[in-house]
Amino acid sequence: MLLSTESLAGALIVRVDATRIDAASAIQFKDAMREASSGPETRILLDLSRVEFVDSSGLGAVVAAMKHLGPGRRLDLVALQPNVDKVFRLTRMDTIFAIHADIAAASIAHAGG
Repeated sequence: MLLSTESLAGALIVRVDATRIDAASAIQFKDAMREASSGPETRILLDLSRVEFVDSSGLGAVVAAMKHLGPGRRLDLVALQPNVDKVFRLTRMDTIFAIHADIAAASIAHAGG
């Protein structure tokens, strides 16, 4: 799975360059996230703006990516498409992850505390 990264104000933005995170791609996503998030940044913003579908395997892969970060580091989700947002809310994962409308909103939320 192709991920692209960019640093912004002490955070690492990881963009998923795929339309699905599902059973067929979950392992590749986890591996790519491990590699992308291996740096020192304590805050990772996962940009899901291109992702149109996430199944239970994909959801598990996102949770695994968060757990891999370990203590003192956090994974925030950014720019969820309506169907993906619905999955995170129905499974109550919106109580585990901070979800932001876009990168700007995530930056403002972080600056505010």
